[in-house]
Amino acid sequence: MSGLFGDDLAPAGPSHDGPGPEAVYRVLARKYRPTRFDDLIGQDALVRTLRNGFALARVAHAFMLTGVRGVGKTTTARIIARALNCIGADGTGGPTADPCGVCDNCVAILADRHPDVVEMDAASNTGIDDVREIIEATRFRPMQARTKVFVVDEVHMLSRSAFNALLKTLEEPPPHVKFVFATTELRKVPVTVLSRCQRFDLKRVSVAELSAHFGRIAAQEKVDVAAAGLDLIARAADGSVRDGLSLLDQAIAQATGGTVSAAVVIEMLGLADRSAVFDLLEAVFGGQPAEALAITDRAHAFGADFGMLLQDLLELVHTITRLKTVPGLREGSALPEAERVRGGGLAQRLSIPVLARAWQMLLKGVAEVETAPDRRAAAEMVLIRLCHVADLPTPGELVRRIGDARAPETVRSAPSPGPAPGPGGGMRAVANGAARSDPEKLAEPPSLPMPTSFREVAQLVVERREAMLHGHLLHSVHLVRFAPGVIELRPEADAPRNLAPRLAALLLEATGVRWTIALSAAAGEPTLARQSEDADTARRGVAAEHPLVRAILEAFPGASIAAVRDSRLDAYGLPAEASPGEPDMPEFAPPDAAFADSETIWEDD
Repeated sequence: MSGLFGDDLAPAGPSHDGPGPEAVYRVLARKYRPTRFDDLIGQDALVRTLRNGFALARVAHAFMLTGVRGVGKTTTARIIARALNCIGADGTGGPTADPCGVCDNCVAILADRHPDVVEMDAASNTGIDDVREIIEATRFRPMQARTKVFVVDEVHMLSRSAFNALLKTLEEPPPHVKFVFATTELRKVPVTVLSRCQRFDLKRVSVAELSAHFGRIAAQEKVDVAAAGLDLIARAADGSVRDGLSLLDQAIAQATGGTVSAAVVIEMLGLADRSAVFDLLEAVFGGQPAEALAITDRAHAFGADFGMLLQDLLELVHTITRLKTVPGLREGSALPEAERVRGGGLAQRLSIPVLARAWQMLLKGVAEVETAPDRRAAAEMVLIRLCHVADLPTPGELVRRIGDARAPETVRSAPSPGPAPGPGGGMRAVANGAARSDPEKLAEPPSLPMPTSFREVAQLVVERREAMLHGHLLHSVHLVRFAPGVIELRPEADAPRNLAPRLAALLLEATGVRWTIALSAAAGEPTLARQSEDADTARRGVAAEHPLVRAILEAFPGASIAAVRDSRLDAYGLPAEASPGEPDMPEFAPPDAAFADSETIWEDD
């Protein structure tokens, strides 16, 4: 059979509206658009008020729906139009909060082709002539439906004269006319218009609700999306259902074998891995610029945007500050597991002034990155500055130190001993404790209990809020010998040259006793960080060999041991030194033992 121009017509195939490989794909935001009030998520107050209004036949003549993009303003307007005009499956029904979805009016409104439901985009129809057309149309009764519904989207874009022309009709509309306005900029709508409407503020949808909603949709699409990936998409959606569904659509398109991993979502969004953000923040607050820059190098290799990286740090500092201010958040489910565990640990160690200072520096740093010619260089400079101010005193501490320096009494420091022979006949450098800015220590310092181990010294440094010094004690020195008043250390190449005098001065100020800090060439113990890592690895190995743990791992393929906690361990994950006569306890109880105070943390890969 020939066509109009003599060419052969293509054989008839499946309709583009029906099933088949040639069917037009509908994006998730349209495919899963709510059609009933019960389908709206996160808008309980709106749904409850509208349901009660229909039940009591007290439906307003004009509605003003406001909220950020993608929370359901236009969708709600269409549901209201269907609820007003539904006649039921048998054609005898009246206005209802539960439209049937099968009558002619419901079907036509859903298909956006009902003659009595008029949608106007005020962004492109802003003038008074456009509003006059609506006013003229209100004079005529509906052609097919029970009520004429005028939906005006982005109503704040109307001109002042257009608003004024609408006022009289909006105040006294004909009984067969309803108005539904939607806007993202409520402050731009004149008060005279707002006062004539029933206003509803549609809320941003919470991350938990969005994540659960996206999980249900992914299941209907027969795609397995990792829970961590759903959380990342929900956070990136910023409360907008439509934005989140667009991101979910994009993530599903990258699925391999029907599975979308968190790593795929991270790469798609250009985000840094959450654990890497925690590692970076810990390196910054620990005063370790080399480690911080190594993390940014890895993030850059994976394509992370440095502006987004600083924004992730900014968000994490805010979360930690909330955990510091509201400790109960650590017990709830509002925050992800990583924020509750690692964020809670940081909240315990960091003070509000330190967090506030980091927030201000990151806030300024984000702006610097956006205007800098080299985004990576600007971000790294921000991180280096953060590392070097991590252990600076807060304004309150400066005031206290100035007050101490002005005290009238003085204590003269003892003379420094000369160099002492080190192990094997070598020489060792010796640094005595002295005042940080004056050889004569002003004012008798308040003495604290003497540390009895190097770990207690490190914890004392934490309590004195010397984050950078603590980072060096953790990563850059090896303990050779410890005795009350004497510490012998072997520093690594990255340790600062003034580490010994700084530590000695801090101990003098904290304990009121002069300490000798000796630098040695002997091998000494592993660093505290290495000891902590080795102990954690050993605990995981012992846990993995336990019969109960093996049974769990076999029962749940893909599960792994995330952490093993023991309340008997100190801040470095190491067992406390046993008192004389106290028997050592095993790391893990025998299989038939009752529960103790240790805890194994699981994660599912």
